[in-house]
Amino acid sequence: MTERIAVVSGARTPIGKADGSLRDLRADDLGAFAVKEAVIRAPLPASEYGELIFGSVAQPIDAPNIARVIGIKSGLPEALPAYTVQRNCASGIDSIAAASAKLLLGDAEIIVAGGGESMSNIPLFFGTEYRRFLARWDAARGKRARLQALLRFRPRFLRPVAGLRQVLTDPLSGMLMGETAELLAREFRITRREQDEYALLSHQRATRAVAEELVKDEIVPVPLPPQYQTLQRADEGPRPGQTLEQLAKLSPYFNRHTGTVTVGNSSQISDGAAAVTLMRESTAKARGVEPLGFIRGYATVAVKPERMGLGPVYATARLMELTGSEITDFELIELNEAFAAVVLANERAFASAEFARDHLNRPRALGTIDRARLNPEGGAIALGHPLGMSGTRLVLHLLHALRRRRAQTGLATLCVGGGQGTAVMLEVV
Repeated sequence: MTERIAVVSGARTPIGKADGSLRDLRADDLGAFAVKEAVIRAPLPASEYGELIFGSVAQPIDAPNIARVIGIKSGLPEALPAYTVQRNCASGIDSIAAASAKLLLGDAEIIVAGGGESMSNIPLFFGTEYRRFLARWDAARGKRARLQALLRFRPRFLRPVAGLRQVLTDPLSGMLMGETAELLAREFRITRREQDEYALLSHQRATRAVAEELVKDEIVPVPLPPQYQTLQRADEGPRPGQTLEQLAKLSPYFNRHTGTVTVGNSSQISDGAAAVTLMRESTAKARGVEPLGFIRGYATVAVKPERMGLGPVYATARLMELTGSEITDFELIELNEAFAAVVLANERAFASAEFARDHLNRPRALGTIDRARLNPEGGAIALGHPLGMSGTRLVLHLLHALRRRRAQTGLATLCVGGGQGTAVMLEVV
């Protein structure tokens, strides 16, 4: 990057459990709360924004180009253009990357970017057979034609297809995301107990962060339907009383017989949205604006779809090449907890000279990740993983965490369904 991008402000909604407190709010509603608050927190008039870019995976069918809908709902000017990005789990971080590129090109002075998802509202739908039956029925004219069309109906036409399952299935490998995590668990010889222990650590760290109000400044309370008199102020996912024994009782979900990945050591299905406001560092200096921090560089890579969970190690290797950094330069690391197996596999891949030589074309390992610097306030296993939101949340949270610790440099990275990975280098000085 020729110049750092300043993250001027940011906000996120609480993260709600699927069918929990936020279930009656659409993805565009959640996005509007986050965008509006991010803009309010920035000392800049809304009329000066050049664009809104928003990431979402399962966009509501009645809100195409959800970014534009969010822009209007959040009260931004009608004249503000907006567009939506979709890179599966990295959508919320890709909106920031897209905004950074536009800012560096001089297409705009200020951009608001973010991501969100209402996984509670990803619909059920019917398959092709029922759609074709309805088309024939609609085209039939007269009683005889209608009867002939009706006789072709079969009860199986009404078997619903879960949209959420489709979203979480990779069309290239035909595997559910959890099935790809099982592959990594076998490849890196990660035990069930190791995964459960990591899941427990995520809950312990997240609940401690709540008790110490470490994430309070990130969150904008959300009024809940139907009366909008009750405010949801906190994340619903963290479980203060979680124990290793409880996690051990859960059955494997993706491979019932020999699997190790359970709902307990996987990220939670959730609802939420986040947004940040961005400008060039030189613009921030000229305006006298003190940013939360800066984007130093970012990288996106592609890997085999069935090994999508290793996206972070590949993307970080590329980011280190682009920025001339080493793993020891990152004082904090946020690696999205899609699955405990993903985090543990990446830890081992980062530390492996053999992996670096065979897969990264590097003479030595990227380096050992200090667990104390990795997701110190918990992650998606405890908090939840609203697909389009998570990338933006990682950036926002990492900047706040760096500032609290008076640290300077951090890494935010995600695996991406379909076989990709993204990594972003952040600085607060």
